Amino acid sequence: MTDTTQVDVDALLAEIFLTTEGKSDPYPRYAAIREHSSAFRSAMGFVVVGRFEDCQWVLRDARFGKGEMSAMWETYDLTEEQWRARFPDMERRMSSMLGLDPPDHTRLRRLVAKAFTPKTVENLRPDIVRLTDELLDQLGDSVDVVAELALPLPMAVIGEMLGIPASERIVLQPFVRDAVKTLELDPPLDQLDAAAHARKVIAEHIEALIAARRAEPTDDLLSELVHVEEQGDQLTHDELISTVILLFGAGFETTTNLIGNGLLALLEHPAELQRLRDDRSLMKTAVEELLRWDAPIQVDGRKVFEDVEVHGMTVAAGQEFVTLLGAANRDPRVYDDPERFDVGRVAPAPMSFGAGIHYCLGAALARAEAHVVFDRLLERFPAIEPDWGDTRPAYRDSIVLHGLEALPVRLA
Repeated sequence: MTDTTQVDVDALLAEIFLTTEGKSDPYPRYAAIREHSSAFRSAMGFVVVGRFEDCQWVLRDARFGKGEMSAMWETYDLTEEQWRARFPDMERRMSSMLGLDPPDHTRLRRLVAKAFTPKTVENLRPDIVRLTDELLDQLGDSVDVVAELALPLPMAVIGEMLGIPASERIVLQPFVRDAVKTLELDPPLDQLDAAAHARKVIAEHIEALIAARRAEPTDDLLSELVHVEEQGDQLTHDELISTVILLFGAGFETTTNLIGNGLLALLEHPAELQRLRDDRSLMKTAVEELLRWDAPIQVDGRKVFEDVEVHGMTVAAGQEFVTLLGAANRDPRVYDDPERFDVGRVAPAPMSFGAGIHYCLGAALARAEAHVVFDRLLERFPAIEPDWGDTRPAYRDSIVLHGLEALPVRLA
């Protein structure tokens, strides 16, 4: 992967996006792409940037945004009529803030942002500790950290914030995991079918919860959003459904990956794990290093609204850009010795939650949950050891949302 001609770069991208090996360990490929050029046109139809400064520029510059939904049916060799018959609800999901530009994005984000401020999240810390300890109490000697801790904890935290009962969370969990596959780059049609079905099921459950909150409001974020929707001038019903689905799904998917990927990194660097165990004051920098080292979100995309110059290359309005966040997080222009894992690293915040107006709303919450989880794990268990034999734990078949299928460990 040292001869990075244009053809080779596209081959590297194809490995990252399409192969199991590339999705599991994209970093050597990122390095080759990042050092090949600051920006390049891919044969896949988009402009790719992988250096920290360039990714920041694309995600922060107001000339870039989500843009209108493209004719997705062409990607799958379907007619528009076939597409709309197969996925009649697909465009409704664009009413979530994730797919919108200002002013609609600004309006929707403002409605929920106060629930995720650092101050609000800090007030949630006792609840996060309580929920973490409840889960740790249930762990045996040999556990799958993803299934028994990394997944149920953030799901419980965001579930309690929204007011989704525990019984509903358990039912919805597999459907949410199917629904978020629409965030991947051109997912296969069978995954889109599963996602469309999942979204329908989730929406039906959310509709029932909304009806209950209309009849009897409670002290939770869902009740607040229902009240706003009833006022009729800030939030439509479709936007209410899409916003709740987004908050619930994104509220645990990203954190689940952070906890799973993070513990794997620590177990694969036992000296750094011991260093953190011996000096818990390093927890804040350790969480940032876990985010940098193996980010839960690897890729983000934008569309440019007007002609721009990118390192001497003219790019026309309407062109799609792909930012390789995982590559930016190991840019040697920003991070000294970036291939070294260092829980005490003091450096700029990684790009693991994106940047700009679409910066992950739950970033502070994810950091707080990771801080509590790793602190309580080290406090409760004098030894945490790998239990996966000779085969490294497998990653899920995705690249935008980057996380493990399972993480078997032994606890003492």
